[in-house]
Amino acid sequence: MLDKVDYIVGSGEDERIAFGALLEMLLIITNVGTAVELFPILKRQSETLSLGYVAARIVECIFIAVGIVSVLAVLTLRQDFADAGADPESFLTAGRSLIAVHDWTFLLGPGFMAGVANGMILGYLMYRSGLVPRWMAMLGLIGGPLLVASGIAVLFDVIEAGEVEQAIATIPEFFWELFLGIYLTFKGFKRSPILSGAPDPPLGPERIGAQLGLHRSR
Repeated sequence: MLDKVDYIVGSGEDERIAFGALLEMLLIITNVGTAVELFPILKRQSETLSLGYVAARIVECIFIAVGIVSVLAVLTLRQDFADAGADPESFLTAGRSLIAVHDWTFLLGPGFMAGVANGMILGYLMYRSGLVPRWMAMLGLIGGPLLVASGIAVLFDVIEAGEVEQAIATIPEFFWELFLGIYLTFKGFKRSPILSGAPDPPLGPERIGAQLGLHRSR
């Protein structure tokens, strides 16, 4: 569908595309699930960045959902065209527009927000907390900015989407996410101070007064 401009007025594998859309929906669930699952632990390192990580993953999922809807809309229009026998040019135009929407959502979602969320934010939190080997977290700290930079380059027509330059920029992020999933599946978190207990309570008036009194006594 993404490569055949005349798919909407021809024959195709609608069931396979619908199955692909289902897999994308499962991807959305797992994206949100991983962010929510990690939040209680990562917030011990930085609650602000942990909230940012969850929010960035949700924004990524919104882009993915819009892309899924655009693809499914092409299926609906193709079936309507087959039933109605309407003018193919109008359907071709509509099909190209919907596929263009999908392509942009892919760039801005998995191609941009994933670099911000998984690469930059999660990489930094994992690096600072020591929950995984720091060399592994460095892949995220390198891959995230590269993925974001390649997305910006595509946005401003510096490079073409899917070209060699963008593929190369994706490599560190790819291995960061791959190694992280494998490491946590088989090894779990490394021993880290943030796993020893809950973080200190916020500095309320009573605690501030107590600390000031302690310093004065010293």
